[in-house]
Amino acid sequence: MADAHELTKTKKSFAAVGIALLVFTVVTVTIGLAPIFDFGPPGPDGMDFVLGLAVATVKASLVALIFMHLNHEKGLIYKILLFTVLFATGLMVLTLFADIDPIREQFDTLQTTRGWLTEKP
Repeated sequence: MADAHELTKTKKSFAAVGIALLVFTVVTVTIGLAPIFDFGPPGPDGMDFVLGLAVATVKASLVALIFMHLNHEKGLIYKILLFTVLFATGLMVLTLFADIDPIREQFDTLQTTRGWLTEKP
């Protein structure tokens, strides 16, 4: 059975991570609402999403390492986690590539010109 000193240490680390999660939640809301973090045009843009996802990644890492006790695991779990992160990143990149798809660009042109890409004869 664990001794009292080890339980106190665990409680302190859980409390510290809980406070860090609350602070990062406030940071996420501030990034979304404060004009000082608005790097592009007014309103949400790509940089706001990148900053928000970076903060969310830190928060998810804290939860996984501390609350799910992954900081005491063997090396295989980190290899699986790395593969998962690379796979998720690849899916996000593929989604971003859809934004520069030439077929979508032609479809948008067709809709804005009511079907006529050139002037009517």
